[in-house]
Amino acid sequence: MGFAWREQLSVGNDVIDTDHKYLVDLINQVEEVLKTKNRKALSDVLDSLSRYAQVHFAREEKIAQAAGFAGSSQLGHSHQQLTQQLEEIKGEMLQAQADWSSSAVEHFVSFLRRWLIEHVIKEDLLMKDTLKRFSPRFDPR
Repeated sequence: MGFAWREQLSVGNDVIDTDHKYLVDLINQVEEVLKTKNRKALSDVLDSLSRYAQVHFAREEKIAQAAGFAGSSQLGHSHQQLTQQLEEIKGEMLQAQADWSSSAVEHFVSFLRRWLIEHVIKEDLLMKDTLKRFSPRFDPR
């Protein structure tokens, strides 16, 4: 069962929303690779997820700051925690047996889904009112 983007997760900024959609896609790729039990492919997709999360976090922080979001100063710390959590689960997945059980697959995939959803709901949606003052294409880079 794939993880689906929902419009309720939109912060109203095309750059951030596109990043979030791609993160959803990467999490779905992790799920598919776990089912194939291919350790190399899993390592590759987890590396892609980590790299893209870091790119996304940096981009999100720039947008939040440029938009004048009051909570922008806390985003960096939060993003560091999220990055650490992702690295921990990556290590756990890669150290697990190559013959992952369906319950192990569900555990890892559920963690990744919660990791992203909680980030979007608890932090990013707080920016929505601030971002409404700008075009959905607002990108200060």
